[in-house]
Amino acid sequence: MNKKDNIVKRIVIILIFLAIIAFILIKAQNYLREGTEKQINLVINNNNVTERLKNDVKIKDGIIYVSMDDVKNFFDKYIYIEDEINEIVTTYDKKIASIGFDVNKLTINGSIKKIYASAMKEEDTIYLPLSEMKDVYNIEISNMEAKKVVTVDSLEREQIKAYAKSKLSVKWKKDVFSKTVDKVQKGDIVIAITKDENGWAKVRTENGEVGYVKSNSLTNFTTVREEQTKEKQITGKVNMFWDYFSQHVQAPDRTGQTIEGVNVVSPSFFYLDENGTLQENVGSSGQAYIEWAHSNNYKVWPMIQNADAGIKVTSTILNSYTKRQELIDSIVEKCVEYGLDGVNIDFENIYEKDKDKLSRFIIELTPRMLELGSVTSVDVTAPDGGANWSLCYDRNVIGDVADYLVFMAYDQYGTSSTKPGTTAGYNWVETSLKKIIDYDQVETDKIILGLPFYTRIWTVSQDGTIVSRNVVNMIDINKSIPNNVEKQWNDELKQYYVEYQSGKNTKKMWIEDGKSIEAKVSLVTKYNLGGTSGWEKDRETSNIWTIINNELKKQWEI
Repeated sequence: MNKKDNIVKRIVIILIFLAIIAFILIKAQNYLREGTEKQINLVINNNNVTERLKNDVKIKDGIIYVSMDDVKNFFDKYIYIEDEINEIVTTYDKKIASIGFDVNKLTINGSIKKIYASAMKEEDTIYLPLSEMKDVYNIEISNMEAKKVVTVDSLEREQIKAYAKSKLSVKWKKDVFSKTVDKVQKGDIVIAITKDENGWAKVRTENGEVGYVKSNSLTNFTTVREEQTKEKQITGKVNMFWDYFSQHVQAPDRTGQTIEGVNVVSPSFFYLDENGTLQENVGSSGQAYIEWAHSNNYKVWPMIQNADAGIKVTSTILNSYTKRQELIDSIVEKCVEYGLDGVNIDFENIYEKDKDKLSRFIIELTPRMLELGSVTSVDVTAPDGGANWSLCYDRNVIGDVADYLVFMAYDQYGTSSTKPGTTAGYNWVETSLKKIIDYDQVETDKIILGLPFYTRIWTVSQDGTIVSRNVVNMIDINKSIPNNVEKQWNDELKQYYVEYQSGKNTKKMWIEDGKSIEAKVSLVTKYNLGGTSGWEKDRETSNIWTIINNELKKQWEI
């Protein structure tokens, strides 16, 4: 062999060697596995989440413990330690539960269940006995001790099983050169997770290992558990009204009435008294009201108001876990007693410092209502207002937890305003809505837009001082305007405006009518909102319900 041939041979060998190295480097990432093999692996809903754990899973005396931080990450972001009872309080779907550190008991929706472990502390870390809390999180949990794998499956999710056609090597990644994480014998059952267009199927073996096999190596795919879908109580848009009557007045007799398009009514049945006790104004007239509503297929979500309790008593209730639970128990009892379809929490005038406690109340109430198949709706004011009127609501949390957040989109200029103005200008309503959607990040289809069926007539002196600001119901507006006064349309506010002299004073009114209401309801389509609610019944003109219904139907059909 001459010198030239030797050089060529060496070059070929070097190229082959370099190709092998390149191949290894390319494939190495498919062969190497996460560095979690020495610890207990946690697989939640067919995903190995071990690398995302803040603390290791622990198993003691057959009990599987997961840290509170990890439970917060994977199950309940609102879990917390309630100092008043020295227990951990957690909510999930239809359950609110509490568990302590010394007694082996679990309280679920007010009922006590004996369990085989309690929460425990190791140094600064709190651990929950997850295997004893299956009923809370609606899961099944298994410990594959030999493989050091714990699997957790939601009983609400679909599960499909399949049989292996032959002996299979389950790969860590979708590549034949990837590491084998488990072996499956012919006829073994695997959980089929996903299939892709390239012919790979993601599976979970009976040992809890998650990996990939070729789709055509599996047969007899069988759905063993269907996906549980949550149906909304209202199909389409909510078309609601509040029906206010004080605790000293009986519910109105609406026998024979039908209101076009309406599907929810909210009568003022319940209120907190000066001691913070839930009181009712139902009686025989209220029961007749409920029967009337249900006979027309209207859902009944009565208001629960805190006005009589006042800001201090409301604060006392919100700041006590025990008192919150007592109030929640009372609400649940009333819903069961009267066959109610939901509630409308109308807590106003709250200390800003109680914002988080108000959120806790809604977090703790909602699971109890869900257990009844009932709706939780919560009224909030516009953002950027006063401390006790606007800044007291965490709209992000309330909107996340409750079924509906009801934006009371009125009193842009109200009883405390130092200058006259509209009750609810279109531009202000839209700006406030966008803040709730963009800043507070509330899902749009959970927002119900509150509509005012009233306005104010402002009397202003020559020096600009407000003499009076009297409420005028929509039905009485035209009677309040002299015949010779011309209405002027304001396209920014999407309202008519009138101004006229009354002696030495000037009268000013921004009118709420069918045209202004129609413009505001159009925001439901623009932002895909959950619907509308009118404050309050019998203040409106007769054409309002046709206008609202037509606009909402148009939006639902889009």
